[in-house]
Amino acid sequence: MILELDCGNSFIKWRVISAVSQVRAGGVVGSDEELLAHLAAHPALHPTQCRLVSVRSEEETARLTEALKASFSLNSEVARPAKVQAGVTNGYDDYQRLGLDRWVAVLGAYKLAARACVVIDLGTAVTSDFVSAQGIHLGGFICPGLSLMRNQLRTHTRRIRYDDYSAEQAKLTLLPGHSTVEAVERGCVLMLRGFVSTQLEHAAACWGHDYSLFLTGGDAALISEAFPQAQIVPDLVFQGLAIACPLT
Repeated sequence: MILELDCGNSFIKWRVISAVSQVRAGGVVGSDEELLAHLAAHPALHPTQCRLVSVRSEEETARLTEALKASFSLNSEVARPAKVQAGVTNGYDDYQRLGLDRWVAVLGAYKLAARACVVIDLGTAVTSDFVSAQGIHLGGFICPGLSLMRNQLRTHTRRIRYDDYSAEQAKLTLLPGHSTVEAVERGCVLMLRGFVSTQLEHAAACWGHDYSLFLTGGDAALISEAFPQAQIVPDLVFQGLAIACPLT
C-alpha cells in the first residue's frame, strides 16, 4: 500500500492506494496532526511506502516526513524540482521556482495527452500551464481562486456578509443576482470562466484545435459545463506524483 500526499498551503490531500493503483481511502485534512490521526484510525490500510508533493517550506515538509517515520515507520519520497523529467522540459527561467504541484500536474497531463495541452488547476489559487506537443513547458498564469476572491470581498467590504450554505445555493444558477450573496458568488464564478476562456484563446492561437484541456482542483466542477471539451481529472496531481516519484 502507498500513501500519497499533496501538501498545499492550507490543506493536505491524502489517499492510500494499492499496488495496482486502486484507491482504498482518502480525504482532505487541515494539519499534520489530523493526517496522523486519520491514518492511526485506519490500521488496516497499513501503507508501507509514501510519496508526496509539497508547496510548503523545507522545514514544514521535513516535520511531516519525520512524523510519518516516527509514527508509522514510513520513509517518504518527496517530489523535487527538475529541469527535464518524463519527457517534459521545465519552462521557468529558474526551474526550481515552479510550484511542485503545478510541475507534477503538468507531468500527469502530458502523459495522458501525448500532445500539446493546457492544465488548469482551480483551487485556492487558480493556475494554468501550457505544454507543447514536444513536451516544452511554455509557462503559465496564476490568479486568485473562488475562495480568495470571496474572502477579499468579505474582508474589505463591510456590507458583504453571508454563510457558506447561502454561497452554495447562490451558485445553482448564473443569472444576474437579486441579493448580495448571489451577485458575489455568481460574479466570481463568471470571473473563473472568463479566465479559462482567455487561456483557450491563447492555446488556439498557438495550436488551433490540436490540444487537450485538463481541469483539476476543487472548483473545476463549477465551470466544467462551459467547457465540454475539457477532461476533468480530480487526481491529476497524484497521477503526476506517481511519475515524479515512482515506487517499486
